[in-house]
Amino acid sequence: MRRAYLTGFTGSAGTAVVTKDKAALWTDGRYFLQAEKELTHEWTLMRSGNHGVPTTSEWLNDVLPSGCRVGIDPFLFSFDAAEELKDSISNKNHELVLVRGMNLVDEIWGDARPEPPKEPTRVHDIKYAGIDVPSKLSFIRSHLTENGCDAVVISMLDEVAWLLNMRGSDVPHSPVFYSYLIVEVSTATLFVDSNKVSEDVLEHLEKAGVKLKPYEAIVSEVERLAEKGAKLWLDSSSVNAAIITAFKSSCDKHMKKKGKAGEKVEKEAYSDEPTGVENGALNAVYNVSPVTLAKSVKNEAEIEGMKNSHLRDAAALAEFWCWLEDEVCKSVPLTEVQVAEKLLEFRKKQDGFIETSFDTISGYGANGAVIHYRPTPEDCSSVGSDNLFLLDSGAQYIDGTTDITRTVHFGEPSPRQKECFTRVLQGHIALDQAVFPERTPGFVLDVLARSSLWKIGLDYRHGTGHGVGAALNVHEGPQSISYRYGNLTALQKGMIVSNEPGYYEDNSFGIRIENLLLIKELNLANSFGGISYLGFERLTFVPIQSKLIDVSLLSPSEINWVNDYHEEVWDKVSPLLSGDTRDWLWKNTRPILDVTHRYSHAQDIA
Repeated sequence: MRRAYLTGFTGSAGTAVVTKDKAALWTDGRYFLQAEKELTHEWTLMRSGNHGVPTTSEWLNDVLPSGCRVGIDPFLFSFDAAEELKDSISNKNHELVLVRGMNLVDEIWGDARPEPPKEPTRVHDIKYAGIDVPSKLSFIRSHLTENGCDAVVISMLDEVAWLLNMRGSDVPHSPVFYSYLIVEVSTATLFVDSNKVSEDVLEHLEKAGVKLKPYEAIVSEVERLAEKGAKLWLDSSSVNAAIITAFKSSCDKHMKKKGKAGEKVEKEAYSDEPTGVENGALNAVYNVSPVTLAKSVKNEAEIEGMKNSHLRDAAALAEFWCWLEDEVCKSVPLTEVQVAEKLLEFRKKQDGFIETSFDTISGYGANGAVIHYRPTPEDCSSVGSDNLFLLDSGAQYIDGTTDITRTVHFGEPSPRQKECFTRVLQGHIALDQAVFPERTPGFVLDVLARSSLWKIGLDYRHGTGHGVGAALNVHEGPQSISYRYGNLTALQKGMIVSNEPGYYEDNSFGIRIENLLLIKELNLANSFGGISYLGFERLTFVPIQSKLIDVSLLSPSEINWVNDYHEEVWDKVSPLLSGDTRDWLWKNTRPILDVTHRYSHAQDIA
């Protein structure tokens, strides 16, 4: 929000850097077009990943004279990110300054800055959570013991919510609440604004042996643990620089005091002490949070909730698409914003609906080519029948989280649009049908989704799949399916990922087809090397528009996939519908072609 206030750019990913006479913003390929529209002329857009575009540190080293001071808010940078920046800019003798006690943007923003949210937290029912808090804490403590640690600091908001079976609404679209959690071998402390904790939540926490402290007390508590000589488990990729640097400096102070006291008693006693205790190096284990993987592998109750919520969501989407098709056919003028608002109305009618899981991407024509486009009432298009309409939306339900994209044309698509759509669909099908050995990282599968596009020299500038939380964040790690091969996390049974290849023709149209997939173990005839093989089970059941498919490009097995998928959509969703919507679903799940007829006809001609 600070970056949006300063720059005007509202995308979810980006870094602003301001010097005395320059201002630059870095963002990735999802947001190039959006940033071009939103940034004022004072800002230089840096298109991250493009050839010749410097990183933030390379740029700073280039534009600043040697020996400058570069400031960051240490609460907003992970320790790893801060260290990487520090090392990179030291090449030009620049110093990284952790600006504590104030944020420079807030100094400008002043009283106009919104108050922090004060919404209450709630208990996430065990029937949806599947595992109680004492069991989860016990799991974490066993990891502490195995790694010789006394405590772990959890700072990822979805990890705190998952571990404590709690939910909140401090962050739009994500059921999380501002907090930190420290789990020790025999105690656990939640750092949160106590006004957000109701009597029933307090009782829930007390039963699990979790005590409360003010949100602001996290740094002083970490310093107290350092003074005790506690060994901390810290995930330096997510815990912020403020916490880890405070812990390290407290460890140093403690060791110096201890050293001096020891010298007074008996100088010789410390002569063989190791010298690597500076910066708390021996008082911390730097490792991925023990919660990250546990949260990403869903238990039976979480899987059940995800399946159920996806069916209710599918019913809402069927009602919506039936309504929209009818309105456009009647030439009723509708803006992208009005369409998104109507979809929300349909979702609100479903049991257990809480809110959307992200800002709905409702993009007609050229707007569909802006990968994370968000229409506003002041600046949006009308949805018509002359171009493609891309709709990427999702919902938070009490029992699950959804994320789905469909692309449709209410008139006659061009041959170019049909070919591009069909090739995106072929990539979607290839990934959906993938079978792979256990311990396979997601980037290995990414090529399956792109191969059909690559054959005609096309591609897309985003990952193919992200992890999804169970009644939690719509984007979660550690798993992903992406061309970025740095993520070596193995895909595991019980994880949920999206399958969303696309194609975007700048200033013309955008295409994306997205379902969510559950990773499952397959029972195959062979088991080479004695290992398991994995595949996917679909969670999303909404028709894919047949009109946009160029059937001549599909293989028999791809045609079978489309027909089988639509049959499954009808079987699962039609019992939840009636009247016109049920008729719409029937019409939109008919087989696209009798495969045997098509190929026997081809043989007759031959």
